[in-house]
Formats: sequence, structure tokens, C-alpha cells
Amino acid sequence: MLTLLRNRITVIVASLAFAMVAMFTPALAMAETPSENINQGLGCGSNLDVSVDGGCETDTTGGAERIQGIVTVVINIISVIVGIVAVVMIIWGGFKYITAGGDSGNVTTARNTIIYAIVGLVIVALAQFIVQFVLTQLTQNGG
Repeated sequence: MLTLLRNRITVIVASLAFAMVAMFTPALAMAETPSENINQGLGCGSNLDVSVDGGCETDTTGGAERIQGIVTVVINIISVIVGIVAVVMIIWGGFKYITAGGDSGNVTTARNTIIYAIVGLVIVALAQFIVQFVLTQLTQNGG
């Protein structure tokens, strides 16, 4: 009976985690708004003006900045996913700790789950800082 309850709770927690990932991923993907008005560039090139001041803006963003933007978005998405999983694991470890019933083996397992989830959060935070530092140094030095 207790195993069935644990399995159901595991399925519910996993479903909620996946739902949260699906809910927050589009927000991260669409978080970056273009700096130019999209309507301004729709007819660009249609007037067949080949002069430099023909009204069409060219993309002057360098490759390093594009790569930095892509890596930043990917790292942010991965960080959100790992953060959600870590929070779910902390909740799961707390639930296991509460339902351990004084069994030292279950208490140790629950405590380890919580500790590992917290260590995972710290590692993800440090990885985020390290990646941002390296990308900043590469783009500033002409990488």
C-alpha cells in the first residue's frame, strides 16, 4: 500500500516538474526582444537602391556576440530545468524524511537526497557564473 502511494506521488511530482519546464521554456526562449522595429525591415531591399544609405540596416552584430547570446540562452534554460528538478528533489527528500518512520536507512537516504539536490543547485549557480565570466572575457579580448 505504501509502495503504491509512493509510486503515485512520484508520478505526480514528475508530471508537475515536466509541466513547469514546458511552461517556463517558451518564456525564456522569447525573453530576448529585437532592438529594431520589425516593420522597418520588411520592405528592405525592395526599392532596389544599391547606395549605402538606401534605408536598409545591415546586421552589424559580430559573431562572438551572437555565440555569447546563444550560449547564454542555452545555459539559462539548462539552469532553469536543473533548478526545477533540484527543488522537486528537495521536496521529494523532505517527503521521504517525513515518511521514514524512524528507520535510519530511510532517514539517511532522504537526507542524502536533500543534500545532493542542494549541492546540485550550488554547482549550477557556480557554472552559470563561470560560463558568463569566460564569455565576457572572450568577447572583451576579441576572442
